[in-house]
Amino acid sequence: MADDERRFTAIYDACRQHVWAYAVSRGGRQVADEVVSETFAVAWRRLADVPEPPLPWLLGVARNVLRDHRRAEARRESFAAELRDRGAEPQGDIAEDVAERLAVLRALGTLPEDERELLILVAWHGLAPRDAARVVGCSAAALRVRLHRARRRLLRAVERAEAAPRPVRPQVGIVSEEMS
Repeated sequence: MADDERRFTAIYDACRQHVWAYAVSRGGRQVADEVVSETFAVAWRRLADVPEPPLPWLLGVARNVLRDHRRAEARRESFAAELRDRGAEPQGDIAEDVAERLAVLRALGTLPEDERELLILVAWHGLAPRDAARVVGCSAAALRVRLHRARRRLLRAVERAEAAPRPVRPQVGIVSEEMS
């Protein structure tokens, strides 16, 4: 294993600045460090595949990482635009929204599978009760009753979760740039 570590260290020392410069020229300073980190993570995982000289291969990996980063950014922008078009611009404290969502997801996880399925079909997949009834194989009237019970049970689970004391967590330290 020491040979692999020495080889990787030599590749990193020889190529890191070149990969960073390539990333800056293609994606800007704000993403360059992330691209370098991801590129060398790939190089470590696939060290046996890294040819001599390694720089062209590493730049190809960096190019792919940048492409994936752009795609992810385009998806985020598209999603934000869709939210704006629907008039669902985030309001208030985002941290509260995240905490609320986590509480609902945890509460959802405590429900029986059949109730969870009903809530997901109607709330997340947007099915009308008659369509959800077809999916689960019951009448629309039976589904409405089951859905009502599932919603009540979910509400109680969320209320219990909010009332429960939260464990105190130690504050997480900031990871230095050298570690990332």
